[in-house]
Amino acid sequence: MENRPHLIQALAVLGRPGSRDAIATPAAVLDLDAFEANVALMAERARTAGLALRPHAKSHKCAWVAQRQIAAGAVGVCCAKLAEAEALAAAGVGSILVTSPIAGAGPAARAATLAARLTDFRIVLDHPDAAAELGAAAQTPIPVLIDVDVGLGRTGVRDVAQGRVVAQAIAAQPNLRLIGLQGYGGHWQHMKGAGARAAAVAEGMERLRAVHAALRESGFDIEVVTGGGTGTFWSDAALGVLTEVQPGSYAFMDREYREALEGDPEGAFAQSLTVAATVISANHPDWVTVDAGLKAFSTDGPLPQPLTPGFEGCGYRFFGDEHGRLSRPARNVRRGDRVDFAPGHIDPTLDRYNVLHLVRGDVLEAIVPIEARGASQ
Repeated sequence: MENRPHLIQALAVLGRPGSRDAIATPAAVLDLDAFEANVALMAERARTAGLALRPHAKSHKCAWVAQRQIAAGAVGVCCAKLAEAEALAAAGVGSILVTSPIAGAGPAARAATLAARLTDFRIVLDHPDAAAELGAAAQTPIPVLIDVDVGLGRTGVRDVAQGRVVAQAIAAQPNLRLIGLQGYGGHWQHMKGAGARAAAVAEGMERLRAVHAALRESGFDIEVVTGGGTGTFWSDAALGVLTEVQPGSYAFMDREYREALEGDPEGAFAQSLTVAATVISANHPDWVTVDAGLKAFSTDGPLPQPLTPGFEGCGYRFFGDEHGRLSRPARNVRRGDRVDFAPGHIDPTLDRYNVLHLVRGDVLEAIVPIEARGASQ
């Protein structure tokens, strides 16, 4: 973790009452009570449903968070990219599934290095050439899964015929072992209404079910069927297609999920991660300016939502790279007032920060690095 002046100041008052106010803003702040409750709730739901839990680390990119999820019962974590996996592996995370297909000899060599290093490394493929590339690079046997397109159209085999071709290509590589399938419907996660999500999941998962059945009939041993997310957990569990689930945002949550899930059971998770900002100018009669702008939040989802009492109904808009405009609340506002925001979309928001500030009440308990921040390769 970098020893920058603002971090040194915060570390100097670590554990003291009121030390939360020493956090320099804008900052990613994790409420430990809410986070621990979220982690425990998802772990219990997975246990009750008889599903293995492998949270997606693209939401947090942080080894400290991954280790807490594993300690609570997760079998490991998912990473979207090799660079995320490399960063978390270097920080001590030992069980990782890379959920995006790779292409080329260079990425294949990096995956093979991770497989040789970790106790449990696995990766998805969706093309026979990928099997050849990874097989040529493999130093030790590598467990692989076939990615199946369940309707998103982003990656994955499109049908049973493509699935068989990829499975046969994997079987032709002595150092690759086909262990399962992946089917992730990212386009379902933020649908409003549990019924609408359930109907979409049921339709899309038929593709995964068909590939699974066909490969088993062809003699392939499919041990793991993985996928799902925060918004579709109960639909995924009810269908009985998956053996493992990959929710990520549940640990932190964001405005997009809060508004989509509302009172549904999938929306029972608290907003544990906020972006803390400070009012730096209060001269205008209609609004105040905070120090969190385009560089502090994602811009692909809904606007950040102020949560601090007295500011909840205030409208936020971007006011430049470093600044945000917040409509004046009924209460008196002063320079230096703190405002906590729920980010619009948690994953890209957190990618803007190097560290997480861990708080309990008004006490700053620790500062931990976000090791895989910016790891998009």
